[in-house]
Amino acid sequence: MSPPAPPPARPAPFRPAWWARNPHAQTLWGKLTRRVAAVPTRRERWDTPDGDFLDVVRLPADPARFADPARAPRLLLLHGLEGGMRSHYAHGLFAEARRRGWAMDLMLHRSCGDELNRQRRFYHSGETSDAALVVDRVAAECPDAPLAICGVSLGGNQLLKYLGERGDAVPRVVRRAVAISVPYDLARGARHISRGFSKVYERHFLRSLTRKVERKLAVYPDLIAAERLPQLRTLYEFDDLLTGPVHGFAGADDYYTRSSAIHFLGGVRVPTLLLSAVDDPFLPAAVLDDVRARAGANPVLEVEFHARGGHVGFVGGRVPWRPDYYAERRTVEFVASMLGDASGDASGDASGGVADAAPAGPAGR
Repeated sequence: MSPPAPPPARPAPFRPAWWARNPHAQTLWGKLTRRVAAVPTRRERWDTPDGDFLDVVRLPADPARFADPARAPRLLLLHGLEGGMRSHYAHGLFAEARRRGWAMDLMLHRSCGDELNRQRRFYHSGETSDAALVVDRVAAECPDAPLAICGVSLGGNQLLKYLGERGDAVPRVVRRAVAISVPYDLARGARHISRGFSKVYERHFLRSLTRKVERKLAVYPDLIAAERLPQLRTLYEFDDLLTGPVHGFAGADDYYTRSSAIHFLGGVRVPTLLLSAVDDPFLPAAVLDDVRARAGANPVLEVEFHARGGHVGFVGGRVPWRPDYYAERRTVEFVASMLGDASGDASGDASGGVADAAPAGPAGR
């Protein structure tokens, strides 16, 4: 066990942009308006033990910044539901990593690349074996490079479950983790996203998921009763018909109970930042109260819940044509703390406002 690291320096606090004050504007701004310069990456296909594959998008470390690129810091990103390389936050984090000279990898969940995966199964919020495979391989490739993992939304649930399940068995190179806009309680989240304007997001996800299932049925016609697919109206119904049974659960309720990250917080041993917004339209605010209570018993968890920010939003800045994406900036600042460089590069237009939770000052790893 390495000696305790000093608590990371507090970043410039988050204040939501004046043009994106409500949760839906925060949630949709980056997705609908963001333009990010392409970062030169390469894509690799890694075989899985069950005869399937994972696509991993990779950015090498900058040899001009690090004499030995194999020892340069690395960031691994686990994306959200139906996300991938086209997700605006993925582009943003790749740009941040490149600016610092870090290496970065993005694990694409099964069927979230350009090609449908081979097996009957897809991916889900509680799936951690694929993340474990990627973490182990990255750790083996660069055993002297400090590794941080960032999970966003569904990927954040996977990340916390992975860390909590494995505890001290997580590879020692994993030094920090960041979990953004996590749906900590899947059952309450599924109910919440079926109400009010949030149903817009639910319909978006259902359209994307059902299109993949239609393609999968061409290969596995007995996967589900195909006539039921057009009848699905909620994510709960989708999970009860497909996600649960296909992945070994009795149904949606069993899947939610066994996969929700809130149940695994106590086992986390890696210093981890929990970054969420109380107005997240994917989750009732009461869930975050429960998360705060549980996280308070684990000194490696740093809770940062803001009153505003939407779902994977956290859009700040003074003018609309120059927004500041706080979650990405906060992620790299928190990750930089594992290098003894908490100052990072806090460029951007964030100003004012304070998170409603102070850091826990986690022990180092």
